[in-house]
Amino acid sequence: MNAYENMAVFFQAQLDFIFFFYGLAFILLGAVCFAISKAQGGRIKWSILGTFALFHGIGEWLDLTALMIGDTPMFAALRVGGMTISFILLMEFARMNAGQFDLPAPGRWIYLPLVGIVVYAASTVNLGAAAALARYIFGFLGSVGAGIIFIAEARRSTGGARTFAGFSAIYFFLYGIAAGIIVREVPFWPASVLHYAWFMASTGIPIQLVRALLACALAFSIWAIWGILIARELGSERYASYIRKQFIAAIGAITTILLVGWTLTEFLGEIYRRNVEQTARGDIDLLASRLAGETAIVDGMVLTLARTPGLLSPVGDGPHQGDGYGQGALDLHVKAAGATSGYIMDASKNIIAASTENARVMTEALPKRLQPSFDAAMTGKPGRDFAFDSDGSGRSYVSSMPIPSDKGTVAGVAILSKSLDGLEDDLTRFGRPYFFVNPDGLVVLSNRRDLLFKQLWPLADGQKNELALQRRWLGDRPMMATELIGSEWITFDGRREIVRRRFAENSQWSLLVAMPAETIVASRLIGIIVTLLGTVMALIYFIGREHSRRESVQTESRRALQKLAQDLRFQAVTDPLTGLFNRWKFDDSLVGEMARSARYGTPLSLVLYDVDHFKQVNDIHGHQAGDDVLVQLSQVVSDGIRKSDLLARWGGEEFVILTPGSSGPKTYQAALKLSQSIAQATFADVGRVTCSFGVAEYVEGDTAESLMARADGALYLAKINGRNRVEIATLPNAGRATSVA
Repeated sequence: MNAYENMAVFFQAQLDFIFFFYGLAFILLGAVCFAISKAQGGRIKWSILGTFALFHGIGEWLDLTALMIGDTPMFAALRVGGMTISFILLMEFARMNAGQFDLPAPGRWIYLPLVGIVVYAASTVNLGAAAALARYIFGFLGSVGAGIIFIAEARRSTGGARTFAGFSAIYFFLYGIAAGIIVREVPFWPASVLHYAWFMASTGIPIQLVRALLACALAFSIWAIWGILIARELGSERYASYIRKQFIAAIGAITTILLVGWTLTEFLGEIYRRNVEQTARGDIDLLASRLAGETAIVDGMVLTLARTPGLLSPVGDGPHQGDGYGQGALDLHVKAAGATSGYIMDASKNIIAASTENARVMTEALPKRLQPSFDAAMTGKPGRDFAFDSDGSGRSYVSSMPIPSDKGTVAGVAILSKSLDGLEDDLTRFGRPYFFVNPDGLVVLSNRRDLLFKQLWPLADGQKNELALQRRWLGDRPMMATELIGSEWITFDGRREIVRRRFAENSQWSLLVAMPAETIVASRLIGIIVTLLGTVMALIYFIGREHSRRESVQTESRRALQKLAQDLRFQAVTDPLTGLFNRWKFDDSLVGEMARSARYGTPLSLVLYDVDHFKQVNDIHGHQAGDDVLVQLSQVVSDGIRKSDLLARWGGEEFVILTPGSSGPKTYQAALKLSQSIAQATFADVGRVTCSFGVAEYVEGDTAESLMARADGALYLAKINGRNRVEIATLPNAGRATSVA
């Protein structure tokens, strides 16, 4: 065999793992599409593409099941229907997304006539024709349509998403060719030319492997798009870098798992394959030994018959001198060999003697099926062959031997023929299917009565076989795609079996034994399951790690946003110079405290104060010194008030203190202490400063404006009364404010 044929034989034995890989890739693609749909949404209807991928992946695993345990018409119809539905979903994905990109697309009505074509083919031709049409119509058009959608998406995308969308488009176009153009061989164009066998013969690899690799490339390409979308959503370069590294690691890990799993599957299968092949070898040797036992006696007796002296001596008259010495010798040897018939002929093809086991049969001419044996012996060599009549009866072993003359030439031929029907009866109890076939692959003997006179492999071009060309066998499809040489794993009679062939000695006839592959299927299934578990565990690890990293990035982002919000809120309510609350914060708190005081009857007061002669501080010492005075003053006052009090900068050198739960007189005393603390403090570059204070207590009916106005009036009174004083505003309608120096 050439390199392509060797490669084809290898991959043919790996179809189970290829189907597994094929289905796994599409199921992974489906999971990724659903994840994108859930997390991102967007222009593309990812959920429809995910449904197609899941349906298609499960369909490939159903094909794997049929390959491993056998097929039935109902199961085949189920798989063709599932495949058609999956491709309709792919076509629907393209149709529904066309509107998102302003592309023309027909309505859903288009599916009715297209499905009708497939159903018509299934009912009038066969399932194979329906499957081919489903791939041509829905598979090819759906894949091309999906590719166009991803081209449109690539044009709208940027960066890595654009690149991988473009790759996805290319993969879909290629998949449209691999899955929608190259189909099973059916009797119409182009399936009669572009089919699985043609592709295998041309490349040495099955088309299913190409489809599987394209499906895997699609899964990883769309997985990359998903990662890019998430990275953009999070806006984290660190996460984007992690996604790139994880993507490469995931491809490497899953590829390694699949290769190791493939190796493990082949190793486990090889262990049982050797056992099965050894058993098949033993069975074929047993059959050959049994056949040799039948033929060896005939070969020995025809040899002694041909060497019998006076075999061609005439005694009677006529063309059949049956009363001669040769007739008696023939009858004796026929009986001793257990033969069913025998002939002695001279070199001119005249029958000297003819016999059967039970009665003498004198014929005018040698039966046509024995002619090759006569011709072989006339060349001076023994002739050994198997023969059968044109009606399928008379299956026998024929042995011929030249009869030498005194001059050393061939004077005639001795022929003995023994029926093989008894051998077939003995082997009906054989536990496994066996076949005895002629050089053209026609089953002549078998313990499978339903396969008698059926063609095992196709006739070679120009080959003529009278029996095989009869109407009775011409319409039967061969059970094998090509002639079997040696031992091969093939789909035989609808089942995955090992069929071993051995030529019968001294002829082109051969024996075949078929060994069911259940044991090997079970062992390879273990390898496939281990590979599946390894792949699932790897995906769980990578998905879990990615989810954890995403949660970490999202948590950090939330914390950063919270801190930013806190900073913004702090800036919104804080005076940037002193770090105290600003006027906005004070106004908001004042309204709330007034409402609480009015509701619960608790006292509430406020203090308004400013720096005496602050303009002189700025003029003499500069504005920076003035700012430093305000900052230090804020710290002195903050240290002298309660934690429940609210100190805010009112504006310029003015400050305000809100004292919940404190009456006016109490607040007045607190203000006195603050005034004294300030007067005793030393301010850098300035020395001593003083402040004037105005105190007001909230009374029912007060508004924020009225309360502040009374406090401002008290402060004004402190200013005109000499500064460095505390004045308390009188209650409304209660006279003048009280002052204390």
